[in-house]
Amino acid sequence: MIEDYKNYIKEDETLDDLQLKGIHIIQKTKGFRFGVDAVLLANFAKSKRSSSIMDICTGTGIVPLLIAGKKEFSKVTGMEIQEDMIDMAKRSVIINNLKEKVEFKCSDLKDLKYLKTLEKVDVLTVNPPYKVYKSGILNVSDKDAIARHEIACTLEDVVIASRILLKDNGRMFMVHRPERLADILCTMRKHKIEPKTIRLVHPNSKKAPNIVLVEGQRDGGAFLRFEPPLYIYEEDGEYSEEIKNIYNEDIL
Repeated sequence: MIEDYKNYIKEDETLDDLQLKGIHIIQKTKGFRFGVDAVLLANFAKSKRSSSIMDICTGTGIVPLLIAGKKEFSKVTGMEIQEDMIDMAKRSVIINNLKEKVEFKCSDLKDLKYLKTLEKVDVLTVNPPYKVYKSGILNVSDKDAIARHEIACTLEDVVIASRILLKDNGRMFMVHRPERLADILCTMRKHKIEPKTIRLVHPNSKKAPNIVLVEGQRDGGAFLRFEPPLYIYEEDGEYSEEIKNIYNEDIL
Protein backbone atom coordinates (compact mmCIF):
# COMPACT_ATOMS: atom_id res chain seq x y z
CA MET A 1 0.00 0.00 0.00
CA ILE A 2 1.32 3.45 -0.89
CA GLU A 3 2.57 5.74 1.89
CA ASP A 4 0.18 8.65 1.25
CA TYR A 5 -2.93 6.43 1.04
CA LYS A 6 -4.89 8.69 3.42
CA ASN A 7 -4.94 11.39 0.73
CA TYR A 8 -7.16 9.12 -1.37
CA ILE A 9 -9.85 8.54 1.28
CA LYS A 10 -12.83 10.89 1.56
CA GLU A 11 -14.59 11.79 4.83
CA ASP A 12 -17.59 9.55 4.15
CA GLU A 13 -15.46 6.53 3.23
CA THR A 14 -13.58 3.72 4.96
CA LEU A 15 -10.47 1.83 3.91
CA ASP A 16 -11.04 -1.84 4.68
CA ASP A 17 -8.31 -4.44 4.94
CA LEU A 18 -9.14 -7.60 2.97
CA GLN A 19 -6.46 -9.54 4.90
CA LEU A 20 -5.25 -10.77 1.52
CA LYS A 21 -1.71 -9.89 0.42
CA GLY A 22 -2.10 -6.45 1.98
CA ILE A 23 -4.98 -5.45 -0.34
CA HIS A 24 -7.46 -2.81 0.88
CA ILE A 25 -10.74 -1.52 -0.56
CA ILE A 26 -12.41 1.88 -0.31
CA GLN A 27 -16.11 1.77 0.56
CA LYS A 28 -18.77 4.21 1.73
CA THR A 29 -19.24 4.36 5.49
CA LYS A 30 -23.01 4.33 4.91
CA GLY A 31 -24.14 2.64 1.74
CA PHE A 32 -23.72 -0.55 -0.25
CA ARG A 33 -20.79 -2.65 1.02
CA PHE A 34 -19.57 -5.99 -0.25
CA GLY A 35 -20.74 -9.24 1.30
CA VAL A 36 -20.05 -12.95 1.22
CA ASP A 37 -21.50 -13.19 -2.31
CA ALA A 38 -18.50 -11.37 -3.80
CA VAL A 39 -16.03 -13.48 -1.83
CA LEU A 40 -17.66 -16.71 -3.00
CA LEU A 41 -17.77 -15.53 -6.61
CA ALA A 42 -14.08 -14.62 -6.65
CA ASN A 43 -13.25 -18.04 -5.22
CA PHE A 44 -15.60 -19.90 -7.62
CA ALA A 45 -14.19 -18.32 -10.78
CA LYS A 46 -11.47 -20.32 -12.51
CA SER A 47 -8.60 -18.68 -14.37
CA LYS A 48 -5.11 -19.35 -15.70
CA ARG A 49 -1.95 -17.28 -15.76
CA SER A 50 -2.77 -16.21 -19.31
CA SER A 51 -6.44 -15.42 -18.60
CA SER A 52 -7.96 -12.04 -19.26
CA ILE A 53 -10.87 -11.37 -16.90
CA MET A 54 -13.82 -8.96 -16.95
CA ASP A 55 -16.04 -8.32 -13.92
CA ILE A 56 -19.31 -6.59 -14.80
CA CYS A 57 -21.61 -4.93 -12.25
CA THR A 58 -18.35 -4.52 -10.34
CA GLY A 59 -19.54 -1.93 -7.79
CA THR A 60 -16.53 -0.67 -5.85
CA GLY A 61 -14.34 -3.36 -7.40
CA ILE A 62 -14.33 -6.02 -4.71
CA VAL A 63 -14.27 -9.02 -7.07
CA PRO A 64 -11.33 -7.76 -9.20
CA LEU A 65 -9.42 -6.88 -6.01
CA LEU A 66 -10.05 -10.33 -4.52
CA ILE A 67 -9.06 -11.98 -7.80
CA ALA A 68 -5.86 -9.91 -7.77
CA GLY A 69 -5.01 -11.46 -4.40
CA LYS A 70 -6.16 -15.02 -5.07
CA LYS A 71 -5.92 -15.95 -8.75
CA GLU A 72 -3.48 -16.26 -11.61
CA PHE A 73 -4.42 -14.00 -14.55
CA SER A 74 -2.95 -11.57 -17.06
CA LYS A 75 -5.33 -8.67 -16.44
CA VAL A 76 -8.69 -8.05 -14.77
CA THR A 77 -11.07 -5.23 -15.68
CA GLY A 78 -14.12 -4.12 -13.73
CA MET A 79 -17.13 -2.43 -15.37
CA GLU A 80 -19.78 -0.44 -13.49
CA ILE A 81 -22.40 2.15 -14.49
CA GLN A 82 -22.26 4.21 -11.27
CA GLU A 83 -19.52 6.84 -11.47
CA ASP A 84 -18.99 7.24 -7.73
CA MET A 85 -18.36 3.51 -7.32
CA ILE A 86 -15.87 3.47 -10.18
CA ASP A 87 -14.14 6.47 -8.63
CA MET A 88 -13.68 4.51 -5.39
CA ALA A 89 -12.50 1.43 -7.31
CA LYS A 90 -9.90 3.42 -9.23
CA ARG A 91 -8.56 4.95 -6.02
CA SER A 92 -8.36 1.46 -4.48
CA VAL A 93 -6.19 0.41 -7.43
CA ILE A 94 -3.83 3.34 -6.82
CA ILE A 95 -3.60 2.67 -3.09
CA ASN A 96 -2.81 -1.01 -3.70
CA ASN A 97 -0.25 -0.42 -6.48
CA LEU A 98 -2.25 -2.58 -8.88
CA LYS A 99 -2.42 -0.31 -11.93
CA GLU A 100 -0.55 -2.80 -14.12
CA LYS A 101 -2.96 -5.66 -13.34
CA VAL A 102 -6.36 -4.12 -12.50
CA GLU A 103 -8.39 -1.42 -14.25
CA PHE A 104 -11.95 -0.11 -14.13
CA LYS A 105 -14.33 1.31 -16.72
CA CYS A 106 -17.44 3.41 -16.07
CA SER A 107 -19.73 2.01 -18.74
CA ASP A 108 -23.29 0.81 -19.30
CA LEU A 109 -23.35 -2.91 -20.10
CA LYS A 110 -26.49 -2.27 -22.18
CA ASP A 111 -24.37 -0.21 -24.61
CA LEU A 112 -23.81 -3.14 -26.93
CA LYS A 113 -22.13 -1.04 -29.61
CA TYR A 114 -19.46 -0.04 -27.08
CA LEU A 115 -19.07 -3.58 -25.74
CA LYS A 116 -18.31 -4.83 -29.24
CA THR A 117 -15.31 -2.47 -29.42
CA LEU A 118 -13.68 -4.08 -26.37
CA GLU A 119 -11.20 -6.94 -26.49
CA LYS A 120 -12.90 -10.22 -25.68
CA VAL A 121 -11.94 -12.00 -22.45
CA ASP A 122 -11.36 -15.58 -21.35
CA VAL A 123 -13.29 -15.26 -18.08
CA LEU A 124 -16.23 -13.09 -17.04
CA THR A 125 -17.53 -12.73 -13.49
CA VAL A 126 -20.73 -11.02 -12.39
CA ASN A 127 -22.59 -10.36 -9.16
CA PRO A 128 -25.71 -8.77 -10.69
CA PRO A 129 -28.73 -7.16 -9.05
CA TYR A 130 -30.81 -10.04 -7.71
CA LYS A 131 -34.31 -8.68 -7.39
CA VAL A 132 -36.79 -8.02 -10.20
CA TYR A 133 -37.63 -4.33 -10.25
CA LYS A 134 -41.30 -3.43 -9.68
CA SER A 135 -42.27 0.02 -10.85
CA GLY A 136 -43.26 2.48 -8.15
CA ILE A 137 -41.68 0.70 -5.19
CA LEU A 138 -38.11 1.97 -5.32
CA ASN A 139 -36.27 5.24 -5.83
CA VAL A 140 -34.35 4.59 -9.04
CA SER A 141 -31.61 7.04 -7.97
CA ASP A 142 -30.95 5.13 -4.74
CA LYS A 143 -27.46 3.58 -4.93
CA ASP A 144 -28.38 0.57 -2.80
CA ALA A 145 -31.51 -0.06 -4.87
CA ILE A 146 -29.50 0.00 -8.10
CA ALA A 147 -27.07 -2.55 -6.66
CA ARG A 148 -29.81 -4.91 -5.47
CA HIS A 149 -32.70 -4.49 -7.95
CA GLU A 150 -32.88 -4.77 -11.74
CA ILE A 151 -33.13 -1.03 -12.29
CA ALA A 152 -30.06 -0.27 -14.42
CA CYS A 153 -29.92 -3.75 -16.00
CA THR A 154 -31.85 -7.02 -16.06
CA LEU A 155 -30.62 -10.60 -15.92
CA GLU A 156 -31.03 -10.82 -19.68
CA ASP A 157 -28.98 -7.64 -20.18
CA VAL A 158 -26.20 -9.24 -18.13
CA VAL A 159 -26.22 -12.47 -20.16
CA ILE A 160 -26.31 -10.64 -23.51
CA ALA A 161 -23.35 -8.48 -22.44
CA SER A 162 -21.48 -11.56 -21.24
CA ARG A 163 -21.84 -13.31 -24.58
CA ILE A 164 -20.48 -10.26 -26.40
CA LEU A 165 -17.52 -9.89 -24.03
CA LEU A 166 -16.47 -13.54 -23.90
CA LYS A 167 -14.13 -15.26 -26.33
CA ASP A 168 -15.30 -18.46 -28.03
CA ASN A 169 -15.62 -21.11 -25.30
CA GLY A 170 -14.93 -18.45 -22.66
CA ARG A 171 -16.34 -19.01 -19.18
CA MET A 172 -18.93 -16.97 -17.29
CA PHE A 173 -19.20 -17.17 -13.48
CA MET A 174 -22.25 -15.72 -11.72
CA VAL A 175 -23.48 -15.48 -8.14
CA HIS A 176 -27.22 -15.08 -7.68
CA ARG A 177 -30.22 -16.29 -5.69
CA PRO A 178 -31.63 -19.85 -5.95
CA GLU A 179 -35.17 -18.59 -6.56
CA ARG A 180 -33.95 -17.12 -9.87
CA LEU A 181 -32.21 -20.31 -11.00
CA ALA A 182 -34.80 -21.22 -13.66
CA ASP A 183 -34.53 -17.69 -15.08
CA ILE A 184 -30.73 -17.89 -15.07
CA LEU A 185 -30.46 -21.23 -16.86
CA CYS A 186 -33.13 -20.42 -19.45
CA THR A 187 -31.63 -17.00 -20.21
CA MET A 188 -28.10 -18.36 -20.50
CA ARG A 189 -29.15 -21.12 -22.90
CA LYS A 190 -31.28 -18.66 -24.90
CA HIS A 191 -28.15 -16.60 -25.58
CA LYS A 192 -25.88 -19.62 -26.17
CA ILE A 193 -23.99 -19.56 -22.90
CA GLU A 194 -24.39 -23.17 -21.85
CA PRO A 195 -24.77 -23.81 -18.09
CA LYS A 196 -21.94 -26.12 -17.01
CA THR A 197 -21.68 -26.06 -13.20
CA ILE A 198 -24.01 -25.18 -10.32
CA ARG A 199 -23.12 -24.94 -6.64
CA LEU A 200 -25.71 -24.18 -3.96
CA VAL A 201 -24.67 -22.29 -0.83
CA HIS A 202 -26.56 -22.88 2.44
CA PRO A 203 -26.41 -20.95 5.74
CA ASN A 204 -25.96 -24.38 7.39
CA SER A 205 -26.82 -28.02 6.73
CA LYS A 206 -30.38 -27.63 8.06
CA LYS A 207 -31.38 -24.58 6.01
CA ALA A 208 -32.32 -24.17 2.37
CA PRO A 209 -29.76 -22.57 0.04
CA ASN A 210 -29.80 -18.78 -0.18
CA ILE A 211 -27.00 -18.30 -2.74
CA VAL A 212 -26.28 -20.07 -6.04
CA LEU A 213 -23.04 -20.07 -8.04
CA VAL A 214 -23.35 -20.79 -11.76
CA GLU A 215 -20.69 -21.38 -14.40
CA GLY A 216 -21.50 -21.16 -18.10
CA GLN A 217 -19.51 -21.57 -21.30
CA ARG A 218 -19.97 -19.54 -24.47
CA ASP A 219 -21.13 -22.01 -27.16
CA GLY A 220 -20.36 -24.91 -24.85
CA GLY A 221 -21.79 -28.40 -25.18
CA ALA A 222 -24.84 -29.47 -23.16
CA PHE A 223 -23.59 -31.03 -19.92
CA LEU A 224 -24.47 -29.76 -16.45
CA ARG A 225 -22.96 -30.90 -13.17
CA PHE A 226 -23.63 -30.01 -9.54
CA GLU A 227 -20.78 -29.43 -7.12
CA PRO A 228 -21.23 -30.45 -3.46
CA PRO A 229 -23.19 -27.90 -1.41
CA LEU A 230 -21.27 -25.25 0.49
CA TYR A 231 -22.27 -24.52 4.10
CA ILE A 232 -21.43 -21.15 5.61
CA TYR A 233 -21.81 -22.21 9.25
CA GLU A 234 -21.38 -25.40 11.25
CA GLU A 235 -24.10 -26.53 13.65
CA ASP A 236 -22.39 -24.75 16.56
CA GLY A 237 -22.51 -21.42 14.74
CA GLU A 238 -18.82 -21.37 13.81
CA TYR A 239 -17.77 -20.78 10.22
CA SER A 240 -17.27 -24.00 8.27
CA GLU A 241 -13.75 -25.11 7.45
CA GLU A 242 -14.32 -24.45 3.76
CA ILE A 243 -15.47 -20.89 4.43
CA LYS A 244 -12.43 -20.33 6.65
CA ASN A 245 -10.22 -21.54 3.83
CA ILE A 246 -11.97 -19.31 1.29
CA TYR A 247 -11.60 -16.29 3.55
CA ASN A 248 -8.10 -17.33 4.66
CA GLU A 249 -9.57 -17.44 8.19
CA ASP A 250 -7.74 -14.28 9.36
CA ILE A 251 -10.42 -12.19 7.64
CA LEU A 252 -13.04 -13.58 9.98
